[in-house]
Amino acid sequence: MTLSPDTLRQISDLTRTHYQDSAESFREGTADHDVSQNIAALLRHIEGTEPFTIMDFGCGPGRDLKTFSGLGHRAVGLDGTERFVEMARDDSGCEVWHQDFLALDLPDAYFDGIFANAVLFHIPAQELPRVLGQLRATLKPRGVLFCSNPRGDNQEGWNRGRYGSYHDLAAWRDFMTTAGFEELEHYYRPTGLPLDQQPWLASVWRRVG
Repeated sequence: MTLSPDTLRQISDLTRTHYQDSAESFREGTADHDVSQNIAALLRHIEGTEPFTIMDFGCGPGRDLKTFSGLGHRAVGLDGTERFVEMARDDSGCEVWHQDFLALDLPDAYFDGIFANAVLFHIPAQELPRVLGQLRATLKPRGVLFCSNPRGDNQEGWNRGRYGSYHDLAAWRDFMTTAGFEELEHYYRPTGLPLDQQPWLASVWRRVG
């Protein structure tokens, strides 16, 4: 089924409203999440000389912006939720762009890496090729995209006030390779648990061309 422009606007608006209304509790609930494995996965694949210019796509309250900045990189955040943008600017001191994920306006060949942690699953599947194309275009040649998403059986819909698309590895690979990326690695999280207890699929990709 094709989602109409009105439906896409509703998906975007209601998902942002969910996060806007729960911004404080979200910040408190995620402040201590350890994503060092994911940050390291992005950084070890970026080529060139540090410091790198990195976009935290869906930066939320700014937790990971502070980490990238603290490591000496130039970190730029992007989020669609106004309250998150305010929090991230205040807490990290970094530049943060307020943009709807379905209406991006990004510079060409600007970033060495993109950190998309727990965010791309909010993009409806029909819009994902376009959004991935925009992320590819804002990466420098051979730039690197990290993404982590809750995995599933390629279904999508509403879940507790948020819209989500839940892909398996094969489907995600197809989206990414079609968009012009090559796979560098993938793994499941949390580490050290059986696969059926690892709901997150993390993967790292290089821009081709």
